[in-house]
Amino acid sequence: MKHEQIAAVDLGSNSFRLIVGRIEGDQIFAQDNLKEPVRLAAGLSSDRMLDAAAQARGLEALSKFGERLRGFRPDEVRAVGTNSLRVAKNAAAFLQQARQALGFPIEVISGREEARLIYLGVAHTMPDPGHRQLVFDIGGGSTEFIIGSGYDPIVLESLYMGCVSYSLQYFPDGRVDKHRMREAEVAALKELDTIERNFRQVGWEFTVASSGSAKAIAELLELNGFSESGITRAGLQRLRSELIHAGDVHKLALEGVRPDRVPVLAGGFAIMNAVAEIFDLEHISFSDGALRQGVLFDLLGRYGHSDQRDSTVEAFARRHQVDSAQAERVAHTADMLYRMSVPPAGEDEEDIDRRFLGWAARLHEVGQSVAHASYHKHSAYILGNADMPGFSRMDQARLALLALAHRGKLDRIRAMQTAESDWLLILCLRLAVILHRARDDGAVPQVELQHSRKGTQVILSSDCLRERPLTSALLEDEERQWQQAGLSVRLKVERLPARAGRK
Repeated sequence: MKHEQIAAVDLGSNSFRLIVGRIEGDQIFAQDNLKEPVRLAAGLSSDRMLDAAAQARGLEALSKFGERLRGFRPDEVRAVGTNSLRVAKNAAAFLQQARQALGFPIEVISGREEARLIYLGVAHTMPDPGHRQLVFDIGGGSTEFIIGSGYDPIVLESLYMGCVSYSLQYFPDGRVDKHRMREAEVAALKELDTIERNFRQVGWEFTVASSGSAKAIAELLELNGFSESGITRAGLQRLRSELIHAGDVHKLALEGVRPDRVPVLAGGFAIMNAVAEIFDLEHISFSDGALRQGVLFDLLGRYGHSDQRDSTVEAFARRHQVDSAQAERVAHTADMLYRMSVPPAGEDEEDIDRRFLGWAARLHEVGQSVAHASYHKHSAYILGNADMPGFSRMDQARLALLALAHRGKLDRIRAMQTAESDWLLILCLRLAVILHRARDDGAVPQVELQHSRKGTQVILSSDCLRERPLTSALLEDEERQWQQAGLSVRLKVERLPARAGRK
């Protein structure tokens, strides 16, 4: 499959951005960039509800992006939402409209996943990313911190402070004085205190800042002679004095003051100055790499069979001491059943439903690291709440659902308004777990799955079941579970022709 162009959409708390890139080998060259100053975080009320005006600004921006992305396939575009959509109580309703406006699915990613993607974007802009570096990104509603080497992050953190939220809280009318500035800096220092010790223990060789606030501050320092290159501690002190002297961000008479950054300049500066203070940073470089570039390179990795999600699944299985042999047995049989049900789509290795089924099969027993009793509930909790690089929150919720549903009563899963596409995955996973109850490499009963709009038929070999009373009883109970949940799954036992081998 050849992908000449891919695109990333970043629904940030300050700006919405679109980048379109052209793939050349293992590199991406930017072809188009769009930016809309939506200020989503400014529309968050005290009870964390997005107001109508912010939603309207967001939908207008996404409609523009949607026009630019017409003709792109779904697997060529990835859209991610960040802090404001993580915390907004009415995010789900907004995202339904947002998806229609954009024309593509939108994932809300965790703070640490955002940090990972930011680092990936920054590392790909560095001439030599091999050194250990501290990277931070002051966004509209959160600030991400990463220490990494090469293209691999070592430590990831996300703090709930951003240029929009701090500007609204400490400089709501644009006025700046010593008291307000120090109040904002102290608030940022308190947030930073939670990560300082760990980051200092890991250590770094140099520091890089990315995204809008860092770019605006670096430009102000350089254009006004406060710094020769990048962001310096001395330059920050001079800019701080200028802000306080002006008394109002709108009256700041310096070269390079961009109108679109004025409303969030003071809040972004307070955070930047606090970072420099707590980590004793004398010089901070600026990188054009950011979240959207990281999303592009992560998307490129998926095409090149270097999918971060596969690595995460392997790491989770090791961490929770999953019985890998059993997981592979279940994954193999579940995959076989899925391919029977949806030919020819089931033969596509990139089929996303097939991939989720494989991931869920390999992780359905992670909860046994907590306790064997009700382990499927522990599995669901872990997969739904742990940091899983490469997976969005919606992805994790889907994995958690599959893990929860792989055993036990189905009527409670029915009550969770499960997506239609997930029921087939649940069936394949449940059948595979039953067929491998013995947890050995012995042959499993011959089975066929016939899936249609009218329902699903599970056809089993009478010869095989005759010698397996336990399996036969479990399958009969399985049929009752589906019937009690009001779902059309029927068990049919007949003599099946011998199969030469499993694919």
